[in-house]
Amino acid sequence: MSSPSVLLTAPSAGTSGGGSRKNATLICAPIMAESIEKMKIDMHKAKSAGADLVEIRLDSLNTFDPYHDLSSLIQNHPLPLLFTYRPKWEGGMYDGDENKRLDALRLAMELGADYIDVEFQVAHQFYDSVRGKTFNKTKVIVSSHNYQLTPSVEDLGNLVERIQATGTDIVKIATTALDITDVARMFQIMVHSQVAFIGLVMGDRGLISRILCAKFGGYLTFGTLESGVVSAPGQPTLNDLLYLYNLRQLGPRTKVFGIIGKPVSHSKSPILYNEAFKSVGFDGVYVFLLVDDLANFLRTYSSTDFMGFSVTIPHKEAALECCDEVDPVAKSIGAVNCIIRRQTDGKLIGYNTDYVGAITAIEDGLRGKHNGSSPAGTPLAGKLFVVIGAGGAGKALAYGAKEKGAMVVIANRTYDRARELADVIGADALALADLDNYHPEDGMILANTTSIGMQPKVDETPISKHALKYYSLVFDAVYTPKMTRLLKEAEESGATIVTGFEMFMGQAYGQYENYTGLPAPKELFRKIMENY
Repeated sequence: MSSPSVLLTAPSAGTSGGGSRKNATLICAPIMAESIEKMKIDMHKAKSAGADLVEIRLDSLNTFDPYHDLSSLIQNHPLPLLFTYRPKWEGGMYDGDENKRLDALRLAMELGADYIDVEFQVAHQFYDSVRGKTFNKTKVIVSSHNYQLTPSVEDLGNLVERIQATGTDIVKIATTALDITDVARMFQIMVHSQVAFIGLVMGDRGLISRILCAKFGGYLTFGTLESGVVSAPGQPTLNDLLYLYNLRQLGPRTKVFGIIGKPVSHSKSPILYNEAFKSVGFDGVYVFLLVDDLANFLRTYSSTDFMGFSVTIPHKEAALECCDEVDPVAKSIGAVNCIIRRQTDGKLIGYNTDYVGAITAIEDGLRGKHNGSSPAGTPLAGKLFVVIGAGGAGKALAYGAKEKGAMVVIANRTYDRARELADVIGADALALADLDNYHPEDGMILANTTSIGMQPKVDETPISKHALKYYSLVFDAVYTPKMTRLLKEAEESGATIVTGFEMFMGQAYGQYENYTGLPAPKELFRKIMENY
């Protein structure tokens, strides 16, 4: 089903753990270790890393002596403890006797655990077994996990009511994102929940549920001690939650920005914008948005909480159609790489900041080649400028080079696409396969705007090394890695090289100004990015 649009009024935030926090969402580090000793070491690591509590996954232990091990953990705990003993039938590792499993959770309560997690399927049975007993300290989380999908808002609402009816202290629902719009349904439930609620959506498409729950009132989120060592698909690290997303500073009024793409995890934009927002005191967060269907995404996240988006491969051309208004330059290029939601009326405005970043970087590279003695005007005038790729970035560079008086040639895997773009901007077209033998003159400029050579396929290159000797400057829009095979071979062939990092920085200045209404802190941007 398609998600309803999220019209959210985030709840007012309490403070916890010091006045500097803008939300009450706890950060929990899941601890999955094969021995109690390793769990104790990891508990201390979690405390130094900034977690509020740890989840002890009893089902990860190789051997488990309930009374001895639980006592040992509870007596020496540096942080509050949540005990989970997840059975295989709910996605965990425990495959033994069910009564013994529930006995261990009851024992954890008796020994003074801060929290225990009980699966909804056995919650009534569990509560029957502890009825009449008083456990002052322990809060019970009753949880439901759906590893297939995310149900409708109505079904999620009904599930919350059924879980609440068990008598639980905290409701936990984890579902699976088949599309990023699935997360909107979880946010809707979270914002309107009258009970302590943990709502997480698993998988890469559900990542924002683990960050923005701090804005929308989630009780807790999980952050792992190490990258890749997760207790559920899509968990970010504790370090990323605290220092990349500045989770403690997210509040009901925090504006959400993000990078829309597929793939998207390679992008350095979240590092750049979040650090810049924090440095200047701008109340915003910038997230990865793995989007399959752009129109559906923009329709779903239509509230002014979601303020602006950077757009990357493969959505730059579709973005043009999705905007209510498009800047004339972006319209001429036929691609949008920045979308802003206007606060006054919620309309989407499309811009293109790609071409400025890339063209300026290429001009600077050419000027450097002339030892700074720049002839009047642009060094691109009259140059033969070969653009590889006819997508959004290709259009932007072709348009920018043409504007500067260059003679443009478009080379693309499918010749028809190259021809189509060439006809629009007044250029020549070439099949990419013919590029190796194309050299009408020396001293040409080459700009790769495709993802050829991007991580993980770093051994790929769009053109043979022998053909690079005809180019005086080679630019690659790929910036992960910074030094692509194309650029290495171009440098070895004697060409000036311009990295995609320069284009990335140039377009980022423009986007930041669109997002914040503030001038881009260029020195700060370069300082932030010098380690990447």
